[in-house]
Amino acid sequence: MATGLPTRTLGRTGLEVTTLGYGAMSLDSRFGRTVSQAEANEVLNALLDAGVNFIDTSPDYGPSEEMVGRAIAGRRNEYVLATKCGCPVQVEPGQQGHVYTPANITAAVEQSLRRLQTDHLDIVQFHGSPSRAALDEHGAVEALKDLQRAGKVRFIGMSGTLPNLPAQIDLGAFDVFQIPYSALQREHEALIATARAAGAGTVIRGGVARGAPSEEKLWDIRRLPEVAEERPRTLWETAALDDLLNSASRMEFMLRFTLSHPDLDTTIVGTANPEHLRQNLDAARKGPLAPDVMAEAKRRLDAAAG
Repeated sequence: MATGLPTRTLGRTGLEVTTLGYGAMSLDSRFGRTVSQAEANEVLNALLDAGVNFIDTSPDYGPSEEMVGRAIAGRRNEYVLATKCGCPVQVEPGQQGHVYTPANITAAVEQSLRRLQTDHLDIVQFHGSPSRAALDEHGAVEALKDLQRAGKVRFIGMSGTLPNLPAQIDLGAFDVFQIPYSALQREHEALIATARAAGAGTVIRGGVARGAPSEEKLWDIRRLPEVAEERPRTLWETAALDDLLNSASRMEFMLRFTLSHPDLDTTIVGTANPEHLRQNLDAARKGPLAPDVMAEAKRRLDAAAG
């Protein structure tokens, strides 16, 4: 079925993914309004019907995994499924935050398999961007590779950020990196290319959410804490990016800016609103910004950031 959505190969995994993916964090009421299972069913099936084939979730996202599992379990062969580990599932008293012990990693994967109603997870990513020391302390990478050898996980990944991202790439252990990036959050711009050059697939998060400029409709991500930050809004206005919109919405421009990164494989955008999903799809089908517009946007952003 022709959907008009571009696809790219997700690094050495060989998986073909649509450049627009779905971030299922939007199903967690902590990051927006409460979403019913019926609403989740509607939007998840609509995105698969439209051809989107990459879904990212996490044990940390409240009921997200269960909602995904219930909504589209019968369509498991239609999408690439990514989730996380390190989230506290089986931890010792006193352990806080993300925990990278074999017991907790195994418990998270087993829980995700049950919640998502599947016998395998395509990608499991370490959550929380752990340091090399945190990974080495309990043999975290090897624990996840044991689950890979058991057939429960196909590929292993890292949800990484500075300052640990360069060392994570150098480790050479990860098939996929999930990295934040947008027009207003560009500190990882070069590292996306570094990860891709190392053979890893690249999943971009925050492509429209982080630092989203003020707009009447913010596509169900308007309540994210990052959206309320003053500095990103000021950066948008200081850079005078509205002059480059050419009738596009700010959110369309943000998404297409992200899609313009040459080393992006997919970017995950979340919503529980079918109309906002349609807008996301329309923007993604238009593809990257024109090269001259992209160059001018970067020039203005660089000047504004000073």
